[in-house]
Amino acid sequence: MTYDGLTYDELYEKNRRYLWNPFTQMKEYLADDPVIIESGNGSRLRDVKGNEYWDGVSSVWLNVHGHRVPELDSAIRQQLDRIAHSTLLGMGSVPAILLAEKLIQIAPKGLGKVFYSDSGAEAVEIALKMAFQYWKNRGIEGKKTFVTMREAYHGDTVGAVSVGSIDLFHQVYSPMLFPSIKVPFPNVYRNQYGNTVEDVMNGSLRTVEEVFQKQANEIAAMIVEPVQGAGGMVPMPPGYLRELRKLCSTHNILLIVDEVATGFGRTGKMFACEHDGITPDILTVAKGITGGYLPLAATLTTDKIYDAFYADYDEVKTLYHGHSYTGNQLGCAVALANLELFERNNLISEVEQKTKDLQRFLDPIHSLAHVGDVRQSGFMVGIEMVEDRATKQPYPWQRRMGVRVARRCRELGMLLRPLTDVVVFMPPLSSTREELQAMVSIIQQGIADVTEDSELVF
Repeated sequence: MTYDGLTYDELYEKNRRYLWNPFTQMKEYLADDPVIIESGNGSRLRDVKGNEYWDGVSSVWLNVHGHRVPELDSAIRQQLDRIAHSTLLGMGSVPAILLAEKLIQIAPKGLGKVFYSDSGAEAVEIALKMAFQYWKNRGIEGKKTFVTMREAYHGDTVGAVSVGSIDLFHQVYSPMLFPSIKVPFPNVYRNQYGNTVEDVMNGSLRTVEEVFQKQANEIAAMIVEPVQGAGGMVPMPPGYLRELRKLCSTHNILLIVDEVATGFGRTGKMFACEHDGITPDILTVAKGITGGYLPLAATLTTDKIYDAFYADYDEVKTLYHGHSYTGNQLGCAVALANLELFERNNLISEVEQKTKDLQRFLDPIHSLAHVGDVRQSGFMVGIEMVEDRATKQPYPWQRRMGVRVARRCRELGMLLRPLTDVVVFMPPLSSTREELQAMVSIIQQGIADVTEDSELVF
């Protein structure tokens, strides 16, 4: 097959000569018959060879309603008939204003202002700058440190990496980064506190409180993910975020909740912090905000924080941050259409119901000999493979079991993107029960084929 007259081999050669793919070791990628996507429809993708695959990770955690959604396509076309982009620096635009209003209407109560950007990492970068400057604008000196959690991932800009804590991704850049305080994430499967959820919660919160008691005067904010995404798809235990909110309030520390991955229905609520009924001081969102169509992100904050920047020009309290495409009209227009579909299709309720079906479909995977843990929060699933279930001994990293399972699932008709030896499954929220069952069956077979058949070679 060809694409615009180009064969697969011609496109592969252009990829080899000109394109540097993100988070990709190009030597390995080019040696493994890489997939080149040509089109998509619903929960499926098609490559230039004509092969079809389930989109098992929502095109890396983005897609909500599936591909080629008429309402979303139409929203972009209608906005194109008006204007594609104009700046938000010193002026407004219709879709940016209307989307800001809508975001505040659906956000946790107490958030009041929206600051746009283009990616999740930028949304986090803005949150860090807001938190840092907030205290300075209030005349409170010394609060300039951030607390983050081990195995955290908040993006790839320098500030976001500084509050990240995944050595594989971040260590090489350590000379460039500002220091942050790192505390344990409440990982029930792997932790230093004990075997029960209560042990893990209490131990982790005690560690946080000890840090706060000693260093609250230095700490501007704490940043957390309700579900650690790149850290292995690890959800916080129920109630943990609520207790963390209390600790931050008690010690006069801002709470930043990074919902770039978890926002817009992924966990069965519009935002994951709703499970614990809390409102952060700053909330970062991206990915699902446009239904997976266009790059757009936002940093939501309270009027109290906004008011610390609202001043006469000569007070020099302005937030000096912005991007050329901040609040892009096409992105805002499709985001509005995306949120309309949430309401029209009653999508949050649908995800809550289908989450139970998904859990049932995943049950047989627990019994596979080399599956140590199956973690689920709504449509966010992480399946951790281990060499020895009894001891939780991981596979030697050189065996690259996650990559091998993803490669096998690709042969079986689904595209995945693992995190070391954690198989990640994050299907589009629009996936039907039948589609979910079909995708989970492929994962089950892929894991079994790779971990239980020593002769299977890739």
